[in-house]
Amino acid sequence: MSQPSAPDLDFNTPALRRFRKVRFVKDKIAKWGIAIGGVSIIGAVLLIFFYLLYEVYPVFIPAKVEEQSHYAVPALSADPGSKTLMLTMEEQAEVGLRITANGSMVFFNANNGDVIDTRTPPLAAPVTAFVRDTQQSSEFAFGAQNGTALVARHRYSITYPNDVRVITPDIEYPYGEEPIVVFEDGAAIAHMTMRDSDHGLTLIASDENDRISASRFSKEENFMTGEVTMEREALELPPVSGHVNQILLDQSQRWLYVLTDNRNLHVVDLRNSTLNSSVKLTSADHKVTDIEFLLGGNSLMVATDEGKVSQWFQVREKGEFKLENVRQFETANNEVRAIEVEHRRKGFVVASGKGELALYHSTAHRTLLDEKITDNEILQLGISPRGKNLLVEDSSGQMLRFSVENEHPEVSWSSMWDEVWYEGYEQPSHTWQSTAANNDFEPKYSLVPLAFGTIKGAFYAMLLAAPLAIAGAVYTAYFMAPALRRKVKPIIELMEALPTVILGFLAGLALAPFVEHNLPGIFAMLLLVPFGMLLFGFTWVNMPARIRHRVADGYDALLLVPVVILMTLIAIQLSAPMEDYFFGGSMVHWLDHQMGVTFSQRNALIVGLAMGFAVIPNIFSIAEDAIFSVPKSLSYGSLALGATPWQTLVRVVLPTASPGIFSALMIGLGRAVGETMIVLMATGNTPITDVNIFEGMRTLAANIAVEVPESEVGSTHYRILFLTGFVLFLFTFVFNTAAEVVRQRLRKKYGQL
Repeated sequence: MSQPSAPDLDFNTPALRRFRKVRFVKDKIAKWGIAIGGVSIIGAVLLIFFYLLYEVYPVFIPAKVEEQSHYAVPALSADPGSKTLMLTMEEQAEVGLRITANGSMVFFNANNGDVIDTRTPPLAAPVTAFVRDTQQSSEFAFGAQNGTALVARHRYSITYPNDVRVITPDIEYPYGEEPIVVFEDGAAIAHMTMRDSDHGLTLIASDENDRISASRFSKEENFMTGEVTMEREALELPPVSGHVNQILLDQSQRWLYVLTDNRNLHVVDLRNSTLNSSVKLTSADHKVTDIEFLLGGNSLMVATDEGKVSQWFQVREKGEFKLENVRQFETANNEVRAIEVEHRRKGFVVASGKGELALYHSTAHRTLLDEKITDNEILQLGISPRGKNLLVEDSSGQMLRFSVENEHPEVSWSSMWDEVWYEGYEQPSHTWQSTAANNDFEPKYSLVPLAFGTIKGAFYAMLLAAPLAIAGAVYTAYFMAPALRRKVKPIIELMEALPTVILGFLAGLALAPFVEHNLPGIFAMLLLVPFGMLLFGFTWVNMPARIRHRVADGYDALLLVPVVILMTLIAIQLSAPMEDYFFGGSMVHWLDHQMGVTFSQRNALIVGLAMGFAVIPNIFSIAEDAIFSVPKSLSYGSLALGATPWQTLVRVVLPTASPGIFSALMIGLGRAVGETMIVLMATGNTPITDVNIFEGMRTLAANIAVEVPESEVGSTHYRILFLTGFVLFLFTFVFNTAAEVVRQRLRKKYGQL
């Protein structure tokens, strides 16, 4: 019997050709779709990266000055020998003011030098001394040869005739046009300082014989007649040795600084009329050329003829105040001729050597500009209140007007990552404080507390989540009955759908007070729950087989649920007796007063519990899938060779699943690093660097959420917040990159099992 021939198969029928064409088109679409999607994701990440850089980059642009105009010094030809004592501008930088050694107050057009008005003070004797209060107050005072002083103020009114802005300058005398008698014997005033406040005027002066007179004047103004009456209170001062060169009074009107012999600075405490200390500012071979108060009237900027500028302020040490040299600024090793401080920032301008100009920011310890702007010696500087215009008078009789681009001087790498010594602080510190309630506030932009808080919160969250999630994944994937696994796994994954704002709300309003009131019980749970589980496990294993076999394999873990609940309840019930017996009724009080550990209700422990609960589903789901995906043939082969289930788990299953487990941990860590709402609501949100688990913190993400709505677009604060976002971006990028490298190595190492 002959065999039937094989049927003829035609693979080139029209239907098959159409099928292959359709499949080819689908393959191409899928290939290009996946490629475009992948490239789009990479492109989106790169766009985020470059956008953050775009917003952050202006912070690190150095300052720039550009000459706008130059002209002859206003009114110099009328009084060629008169030295300029003060040079300044009004708010709009359109009208300048030049005060000369003979007392002339010359208002001029800051753009072309045209004289607008000239005033002379109502003094009966020549001017021998001059001082300005602060740049913000616009007040200054003349000291006369007959021992009198006159306080004045420059003011500007703005009108709009025919829709054209007109600025009209004026001089006011807040304490009247009658000069104030400083020296009763008519001795000429050589040096003087003043501070005006709502309570009155403090005026301190020295004569040619280095006698120092200090007085406080209280002012009363008659609202009906406008007449001002003065009441004088003489202040006693301790003797100061040496020839007086300069006198300065701080903003609080407590500390009087007297420079003698061009190098010795004597600090006088006006509250108790004692000499607090004497400091040598420079060596015997050099001299101090100028001392100016920085914005706020607390820091002294000391310039010397050797080209150095140093910052000094009072530091409280063991209850005593001490004048400290906080930081040093180097110039081009030329004599510093003039210092002009900014009106609204902790920056200052230095003129040194032959026409060299330098811009600095004190707190950031940043050199913003250092260049030569003229071939002549610079005699005087004047900066506008907004810091965007600069007037420079040189020795050739020329006035130079410059525009200044210096938008973000407060930021430097050292101010963000190193310890900074701020005014009023006892020592350098890492501080984040972007806003305050007063105008003398100095922004503090240290990113260290934010980065530390981010790592601290993620650490405590992972400390709770990682062991529970990995252990739960191991049991669920390897030991649990399949039917039970199909119920447990979705329930745990469903936890991830719970909004973090709800978790934060519950943690802040319910969990935090509960933990504070039951703190001993919370720590007792760490011992009682594991002990109860071990005790129950030991008891269960030693029970008769007929009892144990009533529970199907893989379901015995359910028996631990009531054990955990019971041990938790016992620990909470024991909390109050333990607190009374061991901690005198209050563990919080005991921690604070006996152990020196500060306790805040919303702290890292609360964050660890709440954020750990939020991170567990991420880690559990990925790790469980990785363990469950290990081929059963590997497990069966190990068991067939005589290994126990535990040995098979440890030596076969876990190494094979280790890339997936590590990825799960890194994804969980990334989630913890970027978490916002839980940290925002469950901590005190205080930016501090303290490892104490009972203290709060502030993370990078929470800081952005809190402060972005309040920041001015384009401001330094605004761009620093983008920088914190950039740092957070780098955190996650580094973690993900490290995770991928480790994962690939683990896959290569254990992929051949």
